[in-house]
Amino acid sequence: MNYQNILIEQEQKIAVIKINRPEVRNALDAQTLNEISLAFDHLENDDETGVIVITGEGEKSFAAGADIRQLRNKTPLDALLPGMSGVFRRIENCRKATIAAVNGYALGGGCELALACDIRIAADHAKFGLSELNLSIIPGAGGTQRLARIIGKGRAMDLILTGEFLTAKEAEAIGLVSKAVPMNALWQFVKAKAEKILSKGPLAVRLAKHVIHYGFDADMETALLFEKMAQAVIFGSKDKNEGTQAFLEKREPRFTGM
Repeated sequence: MNYQNILIEQEQKIAVIKINRPEVRNALDAQTLNEISLAFDHLENDDETGVIVITGEGEKSFAAGADIRQLRNKTPLDALLPGMSGVFRRIENCRKATIAAVNGYALGGGCELALACDIRIAADHAKFGLSELNLSIIPGAGGTQRLARIIGKGRAMDLILTGEFLTAKEAEAIGLVSKAVPMNALWQFVKAKAEKILSKGPLAVRLAKHVIHYGFDADMETALLFEKMAQAVIFGSKDKNEGTQAFLEKREPRFTGM
């Protein structure tokens, strides 16, 4: 596709979606969200893509939230549409692993975008915040739910009610990001993380994601049953046979996703 607000870059099996609106701090307007969703539709079904990375153009902003000009015109019925929340749910449910490479401010909807990814890695100058209450709205694209699940209810309540920002190091300390690294090392760290994921069986990656997501809020018996059902599927796969055989033969496995 001929995207206007995002760039798609490919390095071997790592695909990068780059929000390309630096003049407005990579704000997430309706067109940008639609392009991100379309990009996921393509990349999720692309056999040459194993990991999807989301980042922003430049060194100032990952994504500085929703476009306030469009937000000002929202009506009550708009809040009931999938909108931004639907796009982020689409990202969360992607069959392939996703990494947010947070290269600057991740505020409001930008923070919620990062929360929807499987792994978050931040440049050490990045900042995170859900400051929607300053506009007399709430984080409505999953922020109230995902943040609490990732860092705990108490900390999430504090950050959302006060609108305070976290530095990358503070975000790392509470588990909001996996790692805070210097900006000049961000891509290399993200690439190394993606390559580790790519070395695993793609079917196992997909099912592990589903089990973690859907088992998280279930009772333990239900979650463990879900885990067993996923394991049963994997036990019947060619990749399981290849992985175990490669281990015994002391060679690198050649996974096919089957």
